[in-house]
Amino acid sequence: MLERIIERTLYASRWLLAPLYLGLALSLIAIAVKFFQEAVVVVLHAPSIPESDLVLIVLALIDMSLVGSLVVMVMFSGYENFVSRIDTAQERDTLGWLGKLDSGTLKLKVAASIVAISSIHLLSIFMKALDTPNDKIRWYVVLHLTFVVSAVLLGVLDRLSFANHREKDHK
Repeated sequence: MLERIIERTLYASRWLLAPLYLGLALSLIAIAVKFFQEAVVVVLHAPSIPESDLVLIVLALIDMSLVGSLVVMVMFSGYENFVSRIDTAQERDTLGWLGKLDSGTLKLKVAASIVAISSIHLLSIFMKALDTPNDKIRWYVVLHLTFVVSAVLLGVLDRLSFANHREKDHK
């Protein structure tokens, strides 16, 4: 009986994650506000912004949209994997990947997103290379390569560990 109470309590505690996912939705609102704040500034001042600065601002907007996409992916798939299924049976507007991302695949997508975000940041650093000390650029490259190697290793480990399970699920 005690075991059953403990198990039910542990199982019900998954709902403690729901407020965290709601918090991610709030952070998505903050990202959207900042995105449109920057976009309005660009549109209003486009004629006076030098081309290289405009490219950097657009890269920052792309970076924000990638972060927003990452938040949505973590929010929905985390909720679906750990809290409860999202019922979209009667919805016309459904996400094709919803319900198909397990935690391993989610980790890979998050790692790939981090590499993409880091790539954009590194590109913006390279565009300002004349104003950035070489040792700082070197550290940015090392950090980016660390993200890349981590993502590749995560993918290799996932493939070695779970490839057979996923093949069986798809048959």
